[in-house]
Amino acid sequence: MSRHNPEQWRNTLSAEQFHVCWEKGTERPYSGALLHNRKSGDYLCVCCKQVLFHSDAKFDSGCGWPSFDKAIAGRVTYTEDHSHGMKRVEITCSQCGSHLGHVFPDGPTETGQRYCVNSLSLDFQPEA
Repeated sequence: MSRHNPEQWRNTLSAEQFHVCWEKGTERPYSGALLHNRKSGDYLCVCCKQVLFHSDAKFDSGCGWPSFDKAIAGRVTYTEDHSHGMKRVEITCSQCGSHLGHVFPDGPTETGQRYCVNSLSLDFQPEA
């Protein structure tokens, strides 16, 4: 499937996943299936299956969404987002363009980053 064509995903994603990934929606805080996942493995884009984050980058930020302190190099695109009267940095999958969430410069680890990601935009692949 081609990059940045939301309609191709309408029949392959749930309505909630489509809203988050292609209409830049946000799942309710503390509602995501992957929020409390502590297993080792990889977090993939729910649309194109590109690996975005490793489990060793995941931490509990208390914000209500899965949080990571770094993405795999080249797998996430960063765009200024001034929606809702805020200044934020939106993160999208570099391969297909689906919306993942936002990154903030307030992380508690050595990277100083907090990637705040919607569970609905991710799949999890456990370590073999």
